[in-house]
Amino acid sequence: MNETLKVGDKVRVIKLPPYLKTAEPMPMLKSADEITIGEEGIILAPKPGGYWAIRFTQKAFLLEKNYFEKVE
Repeated sequence: MNETLKVGDKVRVIKLPPYLKTAEPMPMLKSADEITIGEEGIILAPKPGGYWAIRFTQKAFLLEKNYFEKVE
């Protein structure tokens, strides 16, 4: 399915990456256990390199598209 993502879309984590990058001006690497599979967030912005800044309950992280899906 070719879905179009945009700022404000609600997304759900479907797979955890080996580590997470924070969506800050100076990104930091964090343990992947800071989010869980099934956790939902809101897209804040597209980022270079195929990443998306997503706001979760505690923090915003950068994730590639293969780690989340759009919630209808």
